[in-house]
Amino acid sequence: MVETIGLVQAPTPVWQENRTLAAIDLGTNSIHMVLAQIEPTLPSFSIVAREKETVRLGDRCWETGKLRPEVVERAIACLGRFQEIAKSYHADRIVAVATSAVREAPNGRDFLRQIDKQLDLKVNLISGQEEARRIYLGVLSAIEFDQKSHVVIDIGGGSTELVLGDGGEPRVLNSTKVGAVRLTSEFVHTDPISNEEFHYLRAYIRGMLERPVEEIRTHLNPQEELRMVGTSGTIEAVAALHAHQVYGSAPNPLNGYSIGFKGIQEIVDRLRKLPVKQRAELPGMSERRAEIILAGALILKEAMAMLGVETLTICDRALREGLIVDWMLTHGLISDQLRYHSSVRTRSVYKIAKKYHVNLNASERMAQFALRLFDSTQGILHQWQAEERELLWAAAVLHNCGLYISHNSHHKHSYYLIRHSELFGYTETELEIIANLARYHRKSPPKKKHDNFRNLTSKKYRRLVAQLSALLRLAIALDRRQLGAIREVTCAFDEKNQILYLHLEPTQPDDDCELEVWSLNYKKEVFEQEFGWQIVPKLESTPAPLDRG
Repeated sequence: MVETIGLVQAPTPVWQENRTLAAIDLGTNSIHMVLAQIEPTLPSFSIVAREKETVRLGDRCWETGKLRPEVVERAIACLGRFQEIAKSYHADRIVAVATSAVREAPNGRDFLRQIDKQLDLKVNLISGQEEARRIYLGVLSAIEFDQKSHVVIDIGGGSTELVLGDGGEPRVLNSTKVGAVRLTSEFVHTDPISNEEFHYLRAYIRGMLERPVEEIRTHLNPQEELRMVGTSGTIEAVAALHAHQVYGSAPNPLNGYSIGFKGIQEIVDRLRKLPVKQRAELPGMSERRAEIILAGALILKEAMAMLGVETLTICDRALREGLIVDWMLTHGLISDQLRYHSSVRTRSVYKIAKKYHVNLNASERMAQFALRLFDSTQGILHQWQAEERELLWAAAVLHNCGLYISHNSHHKHSYYLIRHSELFGYTETELEIIANLARYHRKSPPKKKHDNFRNLTSKKYRRLVAQLSALLRLAIALDRRQLGAIREVTCAFDEKNQILYLHLEPTQPDDDCELEVWSLNYKKEVFEQEFGWQIVPKLESTPAPLDRG
């Protein structure tokens, strides 16, 4: 059988009826889960349940910075309980991410491997900017910006995210290492806080916020009025305090509730005078929240003051809901108001390619060959799906970016540049996979002794890199001269003898494509060792059919 490999079609919704999705956020202070019912025909989602447990992943060892064993044990027990709850709601999928505390801990990846091993739960590590992007998605699912500039602020335990946008593509995505748990642990040692500690804490916050605030200001139009939207448990706790103080009770939910800057300032002044025990007695304040609320409220006050914002509006959707929106975008369920986000991966890949002067004409040809080989061999030599296919595309476009540094060992430079680039829309694991695929487009195949290969958190991901990098090598060989000498490739399978025939149709009939055929024969060894099939390239204008088997 001969199979002509075509281009990929536009994504279609994988769900046609209502399903339930669980989204879990492993934060510095707490682990949260929301359960959402997806309605793909609308498309929309509604939250059916919320769960939260204060685990304090940010309470790391002071000397080493590692996650403490007892905290790891609490976190895994919490995740196991959340899994059971998700199961009771008949959740079809669990999407989980880890943020600041796990990003910074030297044993953070070991922790994620332990979760995978004990619970069979994949937790993706995301960068601060990717966290900010998904928070923005969550907020947009609840609040209409009316094309007016808003800054979204999310104050977590370990970091604060600031996003500038008007409902369209975000203009600024920033994550800064000022969080309520982090600052309380590092700077608050008196109870109630002394004047000296308070003023030092305030100065530190202003210093840390100076750069992101300036970045936001440079992206604002002259005379443009800036509005602020606040999310997260800390900001909601501040809003609840304000509502109790002014109205005697807090609305439920708090979504849409507004507070003026003066109100925030009064709350900070009140909190700084109270010891933790008395803070815990305030309406709606838990003992754990009482410990960190002052630092969080002060971050909010200083951000508003530095940006010149007079009013804060509360949004009760943030990262967890952003995970749901992002999943719906990835699976083709949303294409209206948030349509630009569906191509965020593509645009960020091209941005990095341009930054490192990648020859896009050649890289795109190689990427198309890689996708064609992927599609042709799917179900015969591998079982990878659309998500893995997209990672192969990104790696193929960027595989030569290391030439920006040096031709010598440029595949290793490609790994480094991709791994440390701002590729939006990808998790840390996906970035690691893309970087490894580019790393192994030439020279040595993946080996366990390679540090970058060991960074992959499971056998599944290592097998993925081993197989798709072998496909990428063939795709690169098909455009060896980077002239587009090969116009079309068709595949034929002799399953009995395990032979894969690659029929090559030249762009110019009189071109013998000698270098491309030589390159295929030179590069096919890695593929043959990985899949156990022999490759036989054949140059012909019209591929001859070959019956399968």
